[in-house]
Amino acid sequence: MTTIDNPTPAAAGTNPEGGSLIRTLGGEYYWDPEIFRAEQENIFEKMWFCSVRSSDLPEPGDFRKVQVGRESVLIVRGRDKQLRAFLNICRHRGAMLCTEDSGAVKRHLRCPYHAWTYGLDGKLVAAPNLGTLKEEDGTDIDRTEYGLVPVALREWLGYAWVCLADEPPSFEDDVIGAVTQRLGDPAAIDHYHTDELAVGRRVVYDVAANWKLIVENFMECYHCATIHPELTEVLPEFADGLAAQYFVGHGAAFGEDIDGFTIDGRAGFDTINGVTEDQDRKYYAITVRPTVFINLVPDHVILHRMFPMAHDRTIVECDWLYAPDVVASGKDVEHSMELFHRVNQQDFEACERTQPAMSSRAYRNGGVLVPAEHHIGEFHEWTLAKLGDTQSKG
Repeated sequence: MTTIDNPTPAAAGTNPEGGSLIRTLGGEYYWDPEIFRAEQENIFEKMWFCSVRSSDLPEPGDFRKVQVGRESVLIVRGRDKQLRAFLNICRHRGAMLCTEDSGAVKRHLRCPYHAWTYGLDGKLVAAPNLGTLKEEDGTDIDRTEYGLVPVALREWLGYAWVCLADEPPSFEDDVIGAVTQRLGDPAAIDHYHTDELAVGRRVVYDVAANWKLIVENFMECYHCATIHPELTEVLPEFADGLAAQYFVGHGAAFGEDIDGFTIDGRAGFDTINGVTEDQDRKYYAITVRPTVFINLVPDHVILHRMFPMAHDRTIVECDWLYAPDVVASGKDVEHSMELFHRVNQQDFEACERTQPAMSSRAYRNGGVLVPAEHHIGEFHEWTLAKLGDTQSKG
């Protein structure tokens, strides 16, 4: 069994002007189930995890089941209209309450095994012979104590973010801070009013690749000129892999003859109300660790949520978000969403092409990062630090 006591050295340098090649993680970090288990425990189950679009659960009783690390988590709209999250486990004998990915219940969540029944607030409300059930000391059972196990939940950008940690890290630092640091201006993302946008299209991709390969691919543009001809036509700065790392944070400008962020450069929809003149005709990309990508363009927002399912399988849900009047009008968003849909297909195909080689002896000690990719080394160091915490705690 592979251990992580002495991990492959992470990339140390971050100078994109230098000509050096620096090391990547070793291949085992992408194929070893034990390392993936450690990531589940120390990354996915300890950090804020973007789970579901809040508007997908509009009515009391609506629910969605999501996988966070090794846990099944249930997001539920309560009778008070509030979203709550619980472990999707009956407190009686551990049966999974909801096996469907999503749905609606009228009033309660009922275990199909022994009919223990819970309110939408997680409290135990009924069970066969409940009135006769006692604690070991003979006292009546506490229906809150035997309710569903709650999971921390915050709403931001129109999504429910959950955290399994007993003491969740600062949402302001780890999530909001990651976005504002990337954009420079704390208010920059607010101009897009993402929480008020409507889902114009959602595509779910089942990617046969490790989640880190997908993150690393999104972080760099060294590959853009090779596999993204449509994207570099719209964003000519991305044809230069090194320059793209600067422009992606400061806004990559549309080409002079490009009218919109569309597959053929045609005009899209009206600019989102609130987007500033400085943000117009620009594309911004942000990675929120561990599993979220946010893409901002003047007339829509594209948000990826990754659900790592195994060391070699990742589900990616991608939402294209538009002004509510665009979606309500029934306007065809196909020509708008097709550009990034094609980018996704190209990226995920590249990741799937890479995954089988991770177990090759040719990649036993990893690969290399060219100067335009040096910033990925910081992501590797972050990953190793998270896993190193596991080792140091025994």
